Order: sequence, then C-alpha cells, then structure tokens
Amino acid sequence: MKYAGRLAAVTLVGALSLAACGTDNNTASTDTSSSSAAAPAAGSDAGLSGTINAAGSSAQANAMDEWKKSFQQANSGVSINYQPSGSGAGVQAFIQGTVSFAGSDSALNDEKGEPALADARCKTGKAINLPMVTGPVAVVYNLEGVEGLQLSPKTIGGIFDSKITKWDDAAIKADNPDAKLPSTPIQAFHRSDESGTSDNFTKFLVKTAGWPYEAAKAWPTEAKGQGAKGSDGIAQSVKSTPGAVSYVELSYAENSSLAKAKVANGSGEFVELTPESAGKTVEAAEVTGQGNDLKLSIDYATQAAGAYPIVLVTYEITCEKGLPAEEVKLVKSFLSYTSSDEGQQALTSLGYAPLPATLLAKVKTAVEAIS
Repeated sequence: MKYAGRLAAVTLVGALSLAACGTDNNTASTDTSSSSAAAPAAGSDAGLSGTINAAGSSAQANAMDEWKKSFQQANSGVSINYQPSGSGAGVQAFIQGTVSFAGSDSALNDEKGEPALADARCKTGKAINLPMVTGPVAVVYNLEGVEGLQLSPKTIGGIFDSKITKWDDAAIKADNPDAKLPSTPIQAFHRSDESGTSDNFTKFLVKTAGWPYEAAKAWPTEAKGQGAKGSDGIAQSVKSTPGAVSYVELSYAENSSLAKAKVANGSGEFVELTPESAGKTVEAAEVTGQGNDLKLSIDYATQAAGAYPIVLVTYEITCEKGLPAEEVKLVKSFLSYTSSDEGQQALTSLGYAPLPATLLAKVKTAVEAIS
C-alpha cells in the first residue's frame, strides 16, 4: 500500500511539542522537560552490549555524533561506529554487508537497482528507507561586503554549470538590484565524493533551473567546478576561498559561520533558510514507499509562501528483517532512540529540522517492525 499525503510543517514550536504528539513505547513517560543528561535514552537497555558499525551520509554526521553520545551514555556497553564516508559509499557498504545500516541523503535508487541489491543483502527480508531528520541545504558563499545575497534557481544553475563566472554577472545583478557586487571570479565548489546532498541539489536544479545533466550522487564532470570531499570539506573550502560558493547542509553552514543566500522558490519569492522555512517544503513531501519503506518525494518547485525549496531528508537504510541476530537488538534500540521525541528534539540546536509528527509516527512503527 502506498502512503500519500501532506506532511505537517516543521517549526521550532512543532519540534518542542513533539513529545505531546506521540509516545515512545520504550519510555516510561513522555515528559522530557524533567529529564536530565543522565536520564536513560529511549530504547535503553541495561543489558545491551556490542558494537554497531554504520557508514554513509556526512550530512547527518553532526546529528549522529549527538545521538551516539546520548545513546552510549545510557547504554555503556554499546559502541557505535559511524563513518561519514558519503551516502554512496554508505549504501555500497550496506549492500556488501559490512555495516548494519547506511546513512543516506537519498533513498535507495531504483534505476541503479539498489533496492534489489539491498534486499538480497537482507536475505530473509527487505531493505527499508527510514527518514530520520530533515537537513536543509544552504547555498553558501564567501564574498566580502555582500550580505543577504539572493539567487534564483536559474542563476544557481548557471553558476554551477560554469556559465556564470563573475559575481557581477548580469544574472546575479538582476537577482540583487540594490547590491554592490564585485567583479570577483566565482569559485564554485561541489562534492567530489558520491553524495546524497549532490543528488538532492541536482534534483532541485533539474526541476527548477533546466539543469542539462542528470540528477545523481556523483557530480557531472561536464559541469566542471572544484571538488571537495564531504560536507566538512565543502565548508572549509568555502570559508578559506574568497569568491567561493557551494551547497552544504545548514548544520555545517552554521557551524562554520558561512553566509547563506536567500533562494527563490517556485513562486519567485526569495526565502531565507531557517528550520521553519525548510519545514514548509517538507509539508508538501509525499511518502511513496510501500509498507514500512518510507521513501519520500519532495516538491523542489513548491510555491508555498515562505517555503525554502532546497531540502533533503536523510535516511537510515537497514533490513526490516534479515540482520544478523547479534545486530538486530542493537540496531532496533538505537533507531528507536533516534526516532524518539527525545532524539528528535536533540537536533534543533544543531541546524537540523526534526521530522514532522505525522511522519515520525510512521518511522516509529517501521523501527518497531525490525526483527
């Protein structure tokens, strides 16, 4: 059966009210306001021990670090080893059976045959895509003296296709009629590794800017530009390079104090990136997977007022059934925590937007089915 429907908008108020919107079967109380740093995390088990190996999305690395810290504090016998190797590498590691779950900024790709390969790895069950957090994608830049830069999708496409090469290009001037733009050369950076962030960013360009290449995790060589590995590599490259521009998750942009451009949505409105504005785009997302597979379809050309259009939802990809027996309890307990109200609320200060309550309820049900 396909799920379809509009997802509730993510707002900070909504994030703080998640505890009232759902319950966690592994906790004694939904009142998180009285919990302390030493309180047991959702899914904690005094007898739980072992190691979880996982890899993938660097976009969710900051979230994973926070989740690991809290979960391991509550479960001292557990070690969580997450390698932020990039979404493509994480999916391949999962298919090869070297990790218990993969972090990915895009769901398993049908055209590449990834669902079938992942199902084969699971043997007795199927692989499922579990959305775990919204990671808005910022268009970041390093341009001294220029604040509040505005960029339309078409202009962004021209920049990253090496068609617009100076910051005072007519297209950028048209987006910023009141700005004093220097003739500084544009240094456009893209991910050098296969990345779900690149996949989502190029999907946005295909849908909104007439991008002439395929949307993919691997950056198209025809588009040229300069490569940097991982989200941290992108952030460092932009910060250290005058005239630089790139795309990176909001958490990395904020951690590196990078300037973020306002991006025009489908109605032509230039919108500042915030968790709230990203949530208005997630509101239009549709769950297109079947059963406990919660693959999403995002409307990058949304015309919703105040909606920031470039968002990604980062997934955990694992087996609904078929993980080795020694891994099942560990993975289920950890993902129960990350999808708990407590786990989701922990992300609001890190530049992420928690999942809408309606989607979060589906994720909790899917995690509970892991066996």
